[in-house]
Amino acid sequence: MTTIEKRDRRYVEALCQRYRRWGAWGADDERGALNFITPEILVRAVALVRTGRIVSCALPFDENGPQSGRFGGRHNPIHAMLQDGGDIAFGAQDHLDELRFTDDSVTMPLQCGTHWDALAHIFHKGRMYGGHGVEYVTSKGAARNGIEKVADGIAGRGVLLDMPRYFGVEWMRPGHAITSEDLAGASRQQGVEVRSGDIVLIRTGQIAQARAEGTWGTYEAGDAPGLGVDSAHWIYENEIAAVCTDTWGAEVQPNDTDEVFQPLHLILLVNAGIHLGEIFDLENLAQVCAGEGRYEFLFVAPPLPITGAVASPVHPLAIF
Repeated sequence: MTTIEKRDRRYVEALCQRYRRWGAWGADDERGALNFITPEILVRAVALVRTGRIVSCALPFDENGPQSGRFGGRHNPIHAMLQDGGDIAFGAQDHLDELRFTDDSVTMPLQCGTHWDALAHIFHKGRMYGGHGVEYVTSKGAARNGIEKVADGIAGRGVLLDMPRYFGVEWMRPGHAITSEDLAGASRQQGVEVRSGDIVLIRTGQIAQARAEGTWGTYEAGDAPGLGVDSAHWIYENEIAAVCTDTWGAEVQPNDTDEVFQPLHLILLVNAGIHLGEIFDLENLAQVCAGEGRYEFLFVAPPLPITGAVASPVHPLAIF
């Protein structure tokens, strides 16, 4: 593994300024780089469906997820039955003619499992995407850049970059930073051309490692392989619409920057307007892509239209 030189705060600030897209699609824009997915691009993506095979890219939403409360008090989903078979058996619904039913509820942090970060999720120097201040996110939620603003679709051409395959390992090790050169190399190796408006899924194999070891360990907030700060060049220059990974925070941990926590969240999400997806399960997708001999597919992953939310659980589907 190549040792990556740590970058300082000034370097991160320079990339924030260089890759800022505030106002690129008008002063009222709340979609960011998803604007690159034009109707024409979406129509071409639909043409990638040839066999009808569907691959889920989500972890199950249950008590066996990776959360332990270590980061921000996040916990795994709590599923509770409001009406179950016992209610039926003991006559609690006998006032109804013929019909009987079951009902349930879920309590969960919106970022505890497979999810999208909204553009209102991260602030830098008191501003989120578009230059809006902290006053736009209150106890009632986000008045600007909430996840519901893109509920009509995060859908388009998906491209998987299988980084362990590129590096020739089972899974990448914590602290291994992915560079722009690595992303370009993986796309060449896999024979897939990355295009404007693509949604890029980046596999590190960390979920495979957790399954092989039989424990999540410190997955939800600990050291991890992931995107290094210099990957911003490739992501921005290729006009990528959205990026998702199989780690808790998308970025390499420890970060390859001094004095800046999660620098890509500042560069890509706050300034370039790129939605970030985290905790995506890409293991089955990697096997299917290798078997099919292609790493492009129709990718459909709309967030839930939760008004004012700064993130959303999602069930992403890759369709071949």
